[in-house]
Amino acid sequence: MISLVSIELYKIFKKWRSYIGFLAISVLVPIIQIALLIEGEKYLEFLTQNLQQTFVFVGNLLNGYLIAFIVLGSFWVHIPFLVTLVTGDLLAGEATSGTYRMLITRPVSRLKLVTAKFIAGLIYTHSLVLWLSIVSLVLGIILFGTGELIVIGEKIVIFSKDDIIWRFLLAYGYAALSMSVVASLAFLLSSLVENAIGPIISTMAIIIVFTVLSALNFDFFIELRPYLFTNYMPLWRSFFDDPIDYSEVLKSGFILLGHVISFFGLTIYLFNKKDILS
Repeated sequence: MISLVSIELYKIFKKWRSYIGFLAISVLVPIIQIALLIEGEKYLEFLTQNLQQTFVFVGNLLNGYLIAFIVLGSFWVHIPFLVTLVTGDLLAGEATSGTYRMLITRPVSRLKLVTAKFIAGLIYTHSLVLWLSIVSLVLGIILFGTGELIVIGEKIVIFSKDDIIWRFLLAYGYAALSMSVVASLAFLLSSLVENAIGPIISTMAIIIVFTVLSALNFDFFIELRPYLFTNYMPLWRSFFDDPIDYSEVLKSGFILLGHVISFFGLTIYLFNKKDILS
């Protein structure tokens, strides 16, 4: 299996489209950081303008932690597209190039073949999230230094410097799980067609529709939310609550993991039924 996964990773990274996500992160995140380096004080004043009459803020609040938090909040909506560019092509690409027949002539079962491709897709997906964390958090700390992290939501929370890193690690881990759902959905759709464009567009369309439905505050859509996986994807923010609602986070994590397993299981079933020799 290790050899099969290695082969699939080689096939992924020999395609130019596989580097689009890494290139986009490498370009856009530093642009955001440079913009905040220039205009960050104005942004922080805008963020806290309703609080300045009541509170006095001291210390380095415009630091690498705040920048990484802002970047993660901005990019989790866009990362799915970068993920589907690759995972939507894993099976459909073989059909497009006509290499299914050659793959099956090897002494490898369909189950092993699909599993190897799926694992390779997850490795790529997690690598993309890891690269986002390195560029946003590490480079942010280099440019802005460290300090307390202020999080403004339903309530205002300021975390001390020694109470932040572990929260980011868990948040990035949860983000990787969320992107795994996207990858497994694109992988499932990739098994149904013979062109990668379809899975890419379909996956993004599903995510957009589900996200819009989750945002509608009508009784019908409120009752529908628990059945939409996009409802659980933004819960990385829960690691920046005080206290953290671990029961809700674990519940959401298991739901996302259940989607990954279900999509993968359905892919195996459909691929075993697929006539790939015609």
